Amino acid sequence: MGIISWIILGLVAGIIAKILLPGRDPGGLVGTTLIGVAGAFIGGWLSATFLDKPIAKDFFDLATWVAAVVGAFILLVGYRLLFGNSRRG
Repeated sequence: MGIISWIILGLVAGIIAKILLPGRDPGGLVGTTLIGVAGAFIGGWLSATFLDKPIAKDFFDLATWVAAVVGAFILLVGYRLLFGNSRRG
């Protein structure tokens, strides 16, 4: 998969992670989207490195999508723990 595919995958993974963990994030939509993209990269890397599951060349590989969503979810939880889960205005 190319970099554009990973970004698209990350955007979708960020949306799915946000659905699984609803609430207001300190970074808003942009922050959550960036976390999704980073989570896709990290989830894919962790899957390939520690689970010995190579990253598929196909965009619609279930294991790659699961790794991306899990990575985005973990980053979103960590982000909320570090920066709070609501915005104060």
